[in-house]
Amino acid sequence: MIVGFFPATTMPDADWWRALWPDPVTLLVEMGVQPGMVVVDLCCGDGLFTAPLARIVDGVYAIDIDPAMLDRARALVAAAGSTNCHFVVADAMTFDAVVPEPVDYVFLANTLHGVPDQLGLARTVVAILKPEGQFGVVNWHRRPREETRVFGQPRGPRTEMRMEARDVAVIG
Repeated sequence: MIVGFFPATTMPDADWWRALWPDPVTLLVEMGVQPGMVVVDLCCGDGLFTAPLARIVDGVYAIDIDPAMLDRARALVAAAGSTNCHFVVADAMTFDAVVPEPVDYVFLANTLHGVPDQLGLARTVVAILKPEGQFGVVNWHRRPREETRVFGQPRGPRTEMRMEARDVAVIG
């Protein structure tokens, strides 16, 4: 296990991940990502959202603590023909130290539930955002894990780790 890795935030296999998010571009646009932005894809994992972000915005900082995940994200972005990504191995709790500029948007998918110091992470995000910047969070609804089935299997974090949208808003 990598030091600093958040509990319950392992990367799912690509098939069911893509079953959950068959159209990441639409999700990103609906969440306010726009052309011209500079975005951090925090805890980017294998790049499911990184590659689409690179097609939409001017620049992406793909941050992950796991170098193997960053290699997978780098390969997806390269296969898409994008060249506007910076891949950085870093701890999410201190990522503001490795991003050299204020950003317009920080995107975090399916990770916040496992962060032990959620308020601390939110403070780190605020420190790197431009004054009108946004923090977009995709998280599991607080429903029993048994109800979130993908390919016939219960998926996602333990039920007690899941958060309501209002709980996420209070942190951010």
